[in-house]
Amino acid sequence: MFVGGGARSGKSSYALALARKRGTRLVFIATAQPINDDDMQARIDRHRADRGPDFITIEEPVEIADAILQTDAEAIVVDCLTLWLSNLMVKRRDIAADTEHVVDAARRSAATVIFVSNEVGCGIHPETAIGREFRDRAGFLNQRVANAADEVYYMVFGQTLRVK
Repeated sequence: MFVGGGARSGKSSYALALARKRGTRLVFIATAQPINDDDMQARIDRHRADRGPDFITIEEPVEIADAILQTDAEAIVVDCLTLWLSNLMVKRRDIAADTEHVVDAARRSAATVIFVSNEVGCGIHPETAIGREFRDRAGFLNQRVANAADEVYYMVFGQTLRVK
């Protein structure tokens, strides 16, 4: 499953609701890293409070395929792919290969895997080359995961649109 949309569109809340409908053994794979960033730490704290005690949280900024495969859950929420992409870019990883590894892990998992990602291509054209590279790579990443997903949802203004 894939849930995408803009910032503050309701993506994470919807993904959590989807997971709760699919079981009681729930895992949340968090890709965010609060390294010296008070705003990111506040976001992480808010997300933890929103999901409550229902989810076991695994903090994994890069190796999410391994985390998916090592998890015994009925539903797994991976939040979010765009932060994961940023982490991969910083580490100069092979993004295409890592993406295929993640798609394969989701297919092989017995759990329902729900990916959350930001739509960054509908906003302001980035001024910098790295910003444009990130936007383009995020677009390709989102396309690949959406193509592999059985269900795709797009969140806009807190409303859910089923795409596939």
